[in-house]
Amino acid sequence: MKMRTKRSLALAGSAMALSLALTGCSALSGILGGGDAQRDDDGNVTEGANIDVFSLKVGDCMPATDTTGEITDLDVVPCSEPHTDEVFYEFELEDGDLPSDDEIMAAVEAECVPAFADFVGVEWADSTLDFWWITPTEETWTQANDRIVQCVIYKPDPEDSTGQTQLEVTGSLKDAAV
Repeated sequence: MKMRTKRSLALAGSAMALSLALTGCSALSGILGGGDAQRDDDGNVTEGANIDVFSLKVGDCMPATDTTGEITDLDVVPCSEPHTDEVFYEFELEDGDLPSDDEIMAAVEAECVPAFADFVGVEWADSTLDFWWITPTEETWTQANDRIVQCVIYKPDPEDSTGQTQLEVTGSLKDAAV
């Protein structure tokens, strides 16, 4: 899976230049990477764990990391613990060939931006919060039938003019209205 950068929707023509190279490798990641997290009956993580990237779900919160490059697993924590990222929405891309970066960007804009407003209670353009997204790679598309795009919300550090530094939060950003 590939992690795409934040606020790039506002940067027409250069959005792909800002993409990050955080990817999951293959259908074998379940064997090579982490497993799944302990969850309550509602599917919420109840104990911090290292999970397979394909086990990431809407509502999962992730602590700060400086991981870049290929990944097969990542850490999750209960949202009641300090974290920087929260998966707030996901959607499925249509079957066929892997969409181009521009087609994925259009799908993210059509899906994640309205979902952001529903989740936070404020339009994305008016919010102090931001989001990034995880997309399939060519390898996960063909080998793991990966069609899922996940939208991940975070609180940027206002001291960082690039918007790339994320502040820790405790609790969900759902209905934060900021």
